[in-house]
Amino acid sequence: MLNIPELVLKRYERLKDELNRHNYLYYVLDDPSIPDSEYDRLMRSLQDIEGEFPELRSADSPSQRVGGEALKGFSQVSHNVPMLSLDNAFSDEDMSDFDRRIKERLKLGGSDKIAYVCEPKLDGVAVSLVYEKGLLVRGATRGDGSVGEDITVNVRTINSIPLKLRGTDFPELLEVRGEIYISQQGFDQLNQKALRAGDKPFVNPRNAAAGSLRQLDSKITATRPLEMFAYSAGQYRAQAKPDSHFKMLGNLADWGFKINRHIQLVEGIAACEKYYQQLAALRDQLDYEIDGIVYKVSDLQLQGRLGFVAKAPRWAIARKFPAQEEMTRLLDVEFQVGRTGAVTPVARLEPVFVGGVTVANATLHNADEIARLGICVGDMVIVRRAGDVIPQIVKAVLEKRPVGAVPIEFPERCPVCQSSVKRTAGEVVARCTGGLFCGAQTKQAIKHFASRKAMDIDGLGDKLVDLLVDQGLIYSVADLFELQTEQLVGLERMAQKSAQNLLNSIAASKQTSLPKFLFALGIREVGEATGQTLANNFGSLESVICAPIEELLEVEDVGPVVARHIVDFFNNPDNLSIIQALRQAGVHWQNIDQTVQSLPLKGQTWVLTGTLETMSRAEAKDRLQSMGAKVAGSVSAKTHCIVAAPGAGSKLKKAQALAIEILTEQQFTDFLNKELP
Repeated sequence: MLNIPELVLKRYERLKDELNRHNYLYYVLDDPSIPDSEYDRLMRSLQDIEGEFPELRSADSPSQRVGGEALKGFSQVSHNVPMLSLDNAFSDEDMSDFDRRIKERLKLGGSDKIAYVCEPKLDGVAVSLVYEKGLLVRGATRGDGSVGEDITVNVRTINSIPLKLRGTDFPELLEVRGEIYISQQGFDQLNQKALRAGDKPFVNPRNAAAGSLRQLDSKITATRPLEMFAYSAGQYRAQAKPDSHFKMLGNLADWGFKINRHIQLVEGIAACEKYYQQLAALRDQLDYEIDGIVYKVSDLQLQGRLGFVAKAPRWAIARKFPAQEEMTRLLDVEFQVGRTGAVTPVARLEPVFVGGVTVANATLHNADEIARLGICVGDMVIVRRAGDVIPQIVKAVLEKRPVGAVPIEFPERCPVCQSSVKRTAGEVVARCTGGLFCGAQTKQAIKHFASRKAMDIDGLGDKLVDLLVDQGLIYSVADLFELQTEQLVGLERMAQKSAQNLLNSIAASKQTSLPKFLFALGIREVGEATGQTLANNFGSLESVICAPIEELLEVEDVGPVVARHIVDFFNNPDNLSIIQALRQAGVHWQNIDQTVQSLPLKGQTWVLTGTLETMSRAEAKDRLQSMGAKVAGSVSAKTHCIVAAPGAGSKLKKAQALAIEILTEQQFTDFLNKELP
């Protein structure tokens, strides 16, 4: 840059600032100050300078919004602060319960009013944007909340996303969460363009936004009318932080982000309900799709005190609008069998467009639901997308019932293995009694056994499991370890190399842990956490197998129902024979009998924060749980210790304020090596 004239440098920076300002006025404030022709003239001047001096071109240049070279695929990125899902409310009563729970946890009186931020819940794609020293350095999809896809090159093409933050008072590190969407007008124009080109139109704006955002060629993304509303901040590294969510939104607006103009700060749950009625009446007039409202406690200190439950914050909730409904014909009912033998009726429908998607199937839940609805095959039925996600039948339109409509009979025999179908007293679900020797249950059991959080057999997908069972190559999970190369080669998409890779993965899975093995067995109601708890308390599989209900009930998180499922599972000789076959095949783990009575971290709660460099967060969690610790997602007065890896933020500050023990990653590693050599 030393050879670039100073006048050129000044003009280049002035053009960048001017174009970024006009982008902000046009795409964020919707208040352009110059005609398009003048904007184009400024952009050409900028591009001319960059053409003559390409070393000037930087990531925050407005010229970079046109897209670059196509990617071969998206890489995965971890969210330092998880992007959590929200619990749902569907009624005024649900909202009142939400408000009551918050007051009880905060020890407030019933007449006290909480300040809530009310935000339209857009039906778009959630993203995370990371800014360092004011420059956009990464964009990522939500993914599963912990890991998403790196879409930086694509988010750079969206004009309502600043490449460089406005002003000078922004944090050194800032992560902004937002919803990327396509307006109804933009969606209509996009489909008109597709039809003119002879291409298939998009089904709805959300699908169009999601598909546009995941284009490997960012030049295509740049042609799509994508926009973003910012709704929160994740990571925030600065000397001072706003004390409320509402003030945070104001800061985001000042730094150049588009904030939904319908967001309101209200006092008390009654005001939240009033806002709901107002936005519901306005819904059809909006130029973008919303499926509800998100309510958040505004006070950030109160948010910290409320914390999280499972994968959702206690301080926020999504109030869903009533589901959209349509009428169609019930063509047939099929009965599917799940991993635990549950027989579920599935309605086959004459395809109908409901809530933005074409619905051809709907759940009927169980025999009681069929009886309650009183529906027959051939009926015209009302179909609703419950919570805008799962299609379900609401009722039959009796006045349209045709002559010859056939009543639905719940099967007495399993449709797969012909074993008897029984319903346990007190349960609504009817189950096939065939156990692991029912073909349907076998497939589902094998899929669960091979899943990532169980035995983690890479390459054993659902379709391959179906094929192996259908071909008679496997009948139980134990048969996986008897597979030979010659049996696999020749199967669909299975050549010599892929067959060997699968066998290598199966062999590698033989070395596992007791908690994972217990989870992999697929015992009803025994998830990852319960598998870990059982392993910690009993130490060996033999001890779990022999444990009477009385001992199981003494284990934390194991109630009467779960205890009965565990006892029943291990009282089944077929299940025991499969376990024996697995162990004979070489499946093994290290028992923890010697540490059962002296788990070093038993009764302690630990928190992991930041990005661990020497191990994955999942591995660190497993190590802590194996020593008896509970691993929580938020810091509280009950937290015993936190592990603060690089990038630790608010959790670290809260731990310091509460005088909680803090370990660096190196200290944590040293501790693990000392406790579990």
